[in-house]
Amino acid sequence: MQKNIIIAGVGGQGILTIASIIDLAAMNLGLHVKQAEVHGMSQRGGAVESHLRISTEEIYSDLIPLGKADLILSIEPMESLRYLPFLSPGGVIVTSTESYENIRNYPDKTELLNHIRESASCLLIDAGAIATEAGNVKTYNVAMLGAAAPYTGMEATELEKAIATYFADKGEKIIATNLNAFRLGKDYAQK
Repeated sequence: MQKNIIIAGVGGQGILTIASIIDLAAMNLGLHVKQAEVHGMSQRGGAVESHLRISTEEIYSDLIPLGKADLILSIEPMESLRYLPFLSPGGVIVTSTESYENIRNYPDKTELLNHIRESASCLLIDAGAIATEAGNVKTYNVAMLGAAAPYTGMEATELEKAIATYFADKGEKIIATNLNAFRLGKDYAQK
């Protein structure tokens, strides 16, 4: 098993939290993990990406080569297009439909989503609605992880265990809310 995942978005959207949860699940399964992240501006709104490589075999590089990503998990739709050259021919984009318009002349949302649809196999997620239904808009990123779960190469139950461990120091209510967001995201993606 080998999975190459790029997680992308902007600062403050929980990209590194998603990467940490996936890392934890993979390590719990005894898999090899390499992760590299690039932070944009040192404030909310700057581009953030994380290269995440998971394998049953040893991994020698933490960066994903062009054309080798199995999954681009994007918390911001325009960011999914930034990493399109990394996507493998059989890869998939799982992206939120909500934009973070942090630049002038941000593209028209409808045109942007149509361009994503035309560019690759994709799954567009209304993560804001899912997180709100889960009980806390801050679970937006975990809802996105739930939607992308089928493409990670790991069972959802393993990711759920990692979520519970990751949020353990925040209390049972936070764990339950995040698990709810994860499951709702997974259910949304399966429809």
